Amino acid sequence: MWGRLSACHGQAGCLSYSAAPLLGNSRSLRNLLKHMSLTIYQVDAFTDQPFAGNPAAVCLLPAPHDEAWMQNVACEMNLSETAFLYRDKDGWRLRWFTPAVEVALCGHATLASAHVLWESGQLSFGETARFHTKSGLLTAQRNGSAIELNFPAKLAEPADSPQGLAEALGVKPLFVGRSAFDYLVEIDSAATVRAMKPNFARLGELPVRGIIVTSRSDRPEFDFVSRFFAPASGVNEDPVTGSAHCTLGPYWETKLKKNEFVAFQASARGGVVKVRVAGDRVFLGGQAVTVLRGELL
Repeated sequence: MWGRLSACHGQAGCLSYSAAPLLGNSRSLRNLLKHMSLTIYQVDAFTDQPFAGNPAAVCLLPAPHDEAWMQNVACEMNLSETAFLYRDKDGWRLRWFTPAVEVALCGHATLASAHVLWESGQLSFGETARFHTKSGLLTAQRNGSAIELNFPAKLAEPADSPQGLAEALGVKPLFVGRSAFDYLVEIDSAATVRAMKPNFARLGELPVRGIIVTSRSDRPEFDFVSRFFAPASGVNEDPVTGSAHCTLGPYWETKLKKNEFVAFQASARGGVVKVRVAGDRVFLGGQAVTVLRGELL
């Protein structure tokens, strides 16, 4: 094997190549794999139509990459999440980055990652996608044209409304709870959820990943609606947030006395999430569409 790779320092993904012998050892091979051009996809998740749902970038890596580089790529992609994955043990190591920070759990970028693995032939259609993550083992299975994710439940315990929350949202909460990641706020109607115009600067001062706002649906095809705001994580409003439904599912299970739901996230792009609560696990179902495939140079 021949070649020498040199990086343009300070510019993520900027690389040049010239002919020169490589040392025939594993370190040289790792360096080559680390700096070769990488395929990156953009996938719209929780939708069956392009340009709807929540877009995520998915980057398939041949080996682990350094965290600063992944954060730079996520900033360059400027989507709510960029997923990085490489083969590990009996599955894939998966990490998620917003343009500003790494997060511990992400639904739509996991759904997008599973979609890419099947679509690119990395997994056969009948195989289960297994992801090793900061939130433990997550799996994805194909269910007809949809994908079902197996995620941990994240219960919201009743909490005092923090100072400034209601004012920043511009609504009157009926319930405020807090999960391991987020505040959960129930308000009076789906119309109010859709009409909200939060003060993102004030929401960004709260010490949580994000704020979930929800209400019963006013449309018969959905059980509840929600929106998700995460300015402290670098995303003012996330179009469709799978992981938020790990909190929403158990919350509405208690209120509606059932464990299966069809939920709508009422962002500008909008998206549908099928939710099934099973004890301490929440199953999230949705579709995905690839809209872009390219290379990081």
